[in-house]
Amino acid sequence: MKLYISFFMLLVIFVILPVNLFSRVVVEDDYLIINAATDDPLFTTYAAAMERSRFFADKAYFMNYFTPDEPITYQSQYAGNWSVFWKVNNIVIDEIREFIEKPVVTASFPDMAILEYAPFEGLQVQEVFFVYSSGAAIIHLDIRNTGNRELSFNLYPLIHLPEDSLMVVRYDSTQHGYIFTHHESTIRLHSNLYANRGYPTNFRNLLACSDNPDSYGTFEGCDVQDFYFAVKRLSKVHANVQRLNEKGSGYTEFVALQKNFRLSPGEEVSVRFVRGVQDARSAESDLQADVRNALQADIQESVDENIRLFSSVPRIDFKTNAEKMVYLGAFNLVRQCMLPPSGETGYNFYVFSRNPVWGWGHGHQVMHESLSMLAYVYLDPKSAQESQRIYMEQQYADGLIGYRHGPRGPQVYPHEGVATTSAPFYSWTNWEIYKVSRDKKFLEDAYRTGSAFIDYLEAERDKDEDGMFEWGPYGIIENVRDGWNVVFQLFSEGEDEGRDISDELDALDLTCQVANEIYYLREMARELGFQKEIENWTVKFDTLAALINRFMWDEEDQFYYHVAMEDNSFLFEGESLKRKEIIGFLPMWAHVAPKDRADILIGHLTNEESFWRQYGIPTLAADDPHYTPFVDGCCRWNGPIWLLWDYMVFDGLRNYGYKTLANQIGEKMMLAVITQLKKNHRFWESYSPDYPVQECPSNYIWDSIMAKLLIDVYKK
Repeated sequence: MKLYISFFMLLVIFVILPVNLFSRVVVEDDYLIINAATDDPLFTTYAAAMERSRFFADKAYFMNYFTPDEPITYQSQYAGNWSVFWKVNNIVIDEIREFIEKPVVTASFPDMAILEYAPFEGLQVQEVFFVYSSGAAIIHLDIRNTGNRELSFNLYPLIHLPEDSLMVVRYDSTQHGYIFTHHESTIRLHSNLYANRGYPTNFRNLLACSDNPDSYGTFEGCDVQDFYFAVKRLSKVHANVQRLNEKGSGYTEFVALQKNFRLSPGEEVSVRFVRGVQDARSAESDLQADVRNALQADIQESVDENIRLFSSVPRIDFKTNAEKMVYLGAFNLVRQCMLPPSGETGYNFYVFSRNPVWGWGHGHQVMHESLSMLAYVYLDPKSAQESQRIYMEQQYADGLIGYRHGPRGPQVYPHEGVATTSAPFYSWTNWEIYKVSRDKKFLEDAYRTGSAFIDYLEAERDKDEDGMFEWGPYGIIENVRDGWNVVFQLFSEGEDEGRDISDELDALDLTCQVANEIYYLREMARELGFQKEIENWTVKFDTLAALINRFMWDEEDQFYYHVAMEDNSFLFEGESLKRKEIIGFLPMWAHVAPKDRADILIGHLTNEESFWRQYGIPTLAADDPHYTPFVDGCCRWNGPIWLLWDYMVFDGLRNYGYKTLANQIGEKMMLAVITQLKKNHRFWESYSPDYPVQECPSNYIWDSIMAKLLIDVYKK
């Protein structure tokens, strides 16, 4: 009886689908229409909406619509490439360059792309790629015959995972598709997934069609040309392949379905393909349900949800369409990194990237990555506040905010018996969020927890009690700037990231960050009407500013540096600490530099031989012997550009009235981002100051700061 009921339900699912689910979608907001050609700076990674996402076995996709000798392809890290081949009147069209009209992306959202193209004369296609959930993605095709003759064509949705672990379990006619498995390693290029955290390595898949496929098959081959041969048998007469080989099991490299159509002039047809993926330890029925929901999903409804989501962002009248693509792409980036509450937090949280996934980037929130909220708040103020509330709910009684916070609770990585915190950008972020949300309750909670955090830093990060601050013993992560920076490398002997001396210095960066936190706590106190506390913060701020300007400013070089904690000198164990790093401009960002010194800093900043480089402000002056413009991996701070830090320089210039110069830095940052998006359609952890070629982690959440930059540049 159960079998009969299940079969009947499947008939309802696959046969009686509402007509309105299979029609062209419409974006009824002209501002969100971008019409991006293949060489435009479009960000093309997509992940499921927060409400349909999960932390584990989450699949996001990168869309390649721009490589001429490949089909439009959707790539999920280690899970293979997904594409659709066309065969029109026995002519196989497997490369974008063969299309009569090349793909144009009319709109792009965090979870979907809408494309228009013509693969063959008379066939006009709207393709919607929609990551419906963490486990199911959709390719939805609406096809019109706009010509004057009948056209017959075959569609071949295929998954390609060469020389790997792809194994077909069975073809299941009740599911309209193939069940197959694959394996994924936890080994990653930049940081391996944590072996003991429950990451799945074996996956079950279902490739399904909205209607019963006409055929199916599995094939061997290392590239898509091998599948071309399978559907276009090369012979003297080029025989029309009517059916695929219909293999039902075994290891393979291609898994494909075949769906046949015939359209008369003026006719239109829609078809939907779904790729489902799940942890193989889960019940197969869960996979089937996820795919079933995707097959029934109303895509227009989700388009409308995205339009509502973007209704709150400032509607900037950009000078170029490229700027608009960066702006919308930056919001897409940060939104798709958000995940729903789970584990030990009742609030939504973010990862650094959904595709690719790497170990530290799939950990928990860190305060410097949370600077992404400066942009995100314009898209979703409530969600941005929730992300910050994780720090509030998991703050320790002594005021400590740990290095990471999220579903596993606070992660403090104790080192030499001392807990590790995160670089203090907390109150600045909260103030910027409040300026948009105007949520007084959030501001009150932010003020209370931010004040406690300063109490902690004053107690635990000023060992010599001179009023300036040192990083903790695990400073190599606490100070944001990792290893691979010039001060650490003074003691590395070229062998590794360097000796971590940050807890032995009165650190310019940390001391400026604390000053900046105090500055914004004073702003919060003023907004909340706490008059006595305004006075308290004013005394603290003025005292700290005086210390920075007395001890960290070098009259000889006319620049700010770290000083040795032992004697407040610019020497540490006989080595000079006077290395011109980007942190030398932080006193302007923190509002502590006197105006005459700000004017002097501008001279350093605009020197083309040191900081004024093609793609932005480098982390180390170009005339330093340790400077390198090459980005050959993660965590490089001896030259590469980090957009958030360039934004801090930008923000500091605006604090002192240098808006024109600040906008010029913004133009350099835009050039860096647009250059890469045009080439590879990704955001990056860092950028080369001098060259367009680089290698580092891609799709890094904090590049969403570009949306905030553009708002600042264009706002009246």
